[in-house]
This record gives sequence, structure tokens and C-alpha cells, in this order.
Amino acid sequence: DPLFILYTSGSTGKPKGVKHTTAGYNLYVKKTTEWVFDVRDEDVYWCTADIGWITGHSYVVYGPLSAGVTTFMYEGAPNAPNEGRFWELIEKYKISIFYSAPTAIRAFIKWGDHWIDQHDLSSLRLLGTVGEGINPEAWMWYYKKIGGERCPIVDTWWQTETGGIMMTPLPGACPTKPGSCCKPLPGIVPEIVGEDTKPVETGNGGWLVIAKPWPGMIRGIWGDDQRFNDQYWSDVPGKYLCGDNARCDEDGYYWIMGRIDDVLNVSGHRLSTIEIESALVSHPAVAEAATVGRPDDLKGEAVAVFVSLSAGYEPDDALKKELKLHVRKEIGALAVPDDIHFTSALPKTRSGKIMRRLLRDIAAGRQTVGDTTTLEDYSVLAKLRAGDED
Repeated sequence: DPLFILYTSGSTGKPKGVKHTTAGYNLYVKKTTEWVFDVRDEDVYWCTADIGWITGHSYVVYGPLSAGVTTFMYEGAPNAPNEGRFWELIEKYKISIFYSAPTAIRAFIKWGDHWIDQHDLSSLRLLGTVGEGINPEAWMWYYKKIGGERCPIVDTWWQTETGGIMMTPLPGACPTKPGSCCKPLPGIVPEIVGEDTKPVETGNGGWLVIAKPWPGMIRGIWGDDQRFNDQYWSDVPGKYLCGDNARCDEDGYYWIMGRIDDVLNVSGHRLSTIEIESALVSHPAVAEAATVGRPDDLKGEAVAVFVSLSAGYEPDDALKKELKLHVRKEIGALAVPDDIHFTSALPKTRSGKIMRRLLRDIAAGRQTVGDTTTLEDYSVLAKLRAGDED
């Protein structure tokens, strides 16, 4: 029987009404809560996600409560009355498991370590990330500053459509690699294929698909069976197309490289937006970055980046030059941004995902005609369009 219909965040297009059903979904989120978070009777668990999104459904409500976990819920902003709010709550309520999004973690870094230094976070024993790939630099900060170099990090990959976590390290059982979601959970069978639908060689990027069914999987798009078939099942027949690019290294660890639409084709070379963003964020001046392509007559696509700066740094041409050299050193000449736009904030969905398709329109000088109903703050888009902060 149908359990709920939940609309996707709209980061890549018009939001879809994803249908989940009762028994399979609830079983899957209960078991993954137990496996991934290693929950114990004495734990106080806090997932910071909004209840209205899939993470809130699966890992604030259904999963933890079905597993009998003491769950902490907070309705409010992470920076009110001040930017130490989360750390104050962790200290006060002795939170032991903390599950949040990379976009929040990058905000914490931008706000400064002094907010954290005022609080005792020793109750924490496990940290998690969810929502999009986490840059290795942010992963290391999270591990050292929030976890005190003692808390394992579960970097979880999954989607509204999957219902629950699909790939993640298991605490204490799986060595981690910063930036990798590590390996699939039992019963999950991922594959990476090329546009010809054939498996790619180890280490090469391609489309991420799931080859076998699992209990929490999507059961349809509400009111649009044709879109359900076209979106997920038509490109690689018989397998679920995730919509993400990924690669699998020689150790069997998976690395999410961004949405299929986000991979750039520069002079015939495929570049991962996440790798360029990670290179930028590894520079101390950069708090957050988003990479998109814009049409270019010579190269096919040019690399355009939008950068939010850390406290104490000012946007100028010298910094643009420095950041370009930094990307060249970290990745290579092909990945050097053609355009760098400085901005105080990036356009995000209300679930915290960067809306790169809107940035593509801005980079190309196009008017936005796609769906913007899930945009969190319209003023961010207006400022970028006006070029006030470029």
C-alpha cells in the first residue's frame, strides 16, 4: 500500500512526486538505521534534516523510531540566536550521534572554530553526512574539529528514490577514505556503465546504476507512469539509473562525481564538477564552491565557478588569479576555471542542495525558465543575476 508521496528537491529539474510503500520502505529504513549508526540503548541521536525531505522522513521519523532510538528533534536555524547553536544543543542534550549535510558543515567552517571551542562535544561518538558529496577538506575538518579525531564518519549516499541509505562505511568495520561513500550495503548491487550501457574499467567514471531491487525502492512517480519509466528505466534497460556519475577504485570504494547533467566536457575531456569544487575548497580563502559549464565556441564547454569566501578574505582579481593557479596545481590545466564569480551565498534547495542548473543559466547569460519552487532564498538568485557581487 502507498505510505507517502514525497517530492524531490528539484536540484536538477521539476520536482517529482516519489511514491513509497509501507512494509518494504519501513523495513529498509529501520535496518539501515541499526546498521549504519550502530545504535545503542544509551544513544541520543540527532539528524538535522528538515522533516519535509526524505532524510527527515527516513532518518528522523521512520527509521530511528522503528528501531527504538532516543531521537532529538530541533525546529530552528543553526545560527539563531548565534552561530554556536548546534554545539550548544549537543553539549546540553549529550547528543552521541550527529547526522548533517555537507552544505551545513561548510557553513560551520565559514562561521569559525571559535563557536565550537566554547562547547563540550565529548558526548559525540559517531558523525554522519548526507545530501551530496562531501569535499575531502570539509571531511577532515568535520573529523578533527567536531569529532575530535575519535568519531567515525559515515558518508552516506542515497536518494529520495532509494528510500534509505545505499552506500556508506559501517563504523568500526570499514576503513574510510575522505570523500568516498565507500561500499554498498548488503543486498545493494551498484554498477558503473558508460553511455553505451556497458561496464567501464575500474577507476573510470560513468553512470551509476543499481542492478538488483531492494526493499526501500521507489514504486512510481505520482500521476506520471511515463516519466517514471523514462527517468529511471529506459536508458539502461532492467537497471535503475541513479542520475549520478561515479567511479569505483581498485579497492571497490565508490566516489560520487556529481549528477550526470553536471559533468563537463571541456575540449573532449570529461571533468567532474565535484573534483573542481574540492580543489577550490582546499584553498583557505574558499568556504564553498559550485562548478558549472557554459557554452564555448572553442572548447565546447568552459568552466565557470561560483565561490563563497571564508571570513577575512575579500574578492579581487589577485584572488581570482590565485585560485586559478591553485586548481591548476591540484588537478591540471584543463580544469582551470575560465570564469570565477564571487558571491556571498549559493542558490540552494530547502534541503540544502546547490541548484547548479540555475547557476548554468547565469553563467551562460540565459533567463531561468525551469522550476524554482524549491529554491530556499530567491534573493540569492536575484543578487547573482544583478552581478552585485561579481
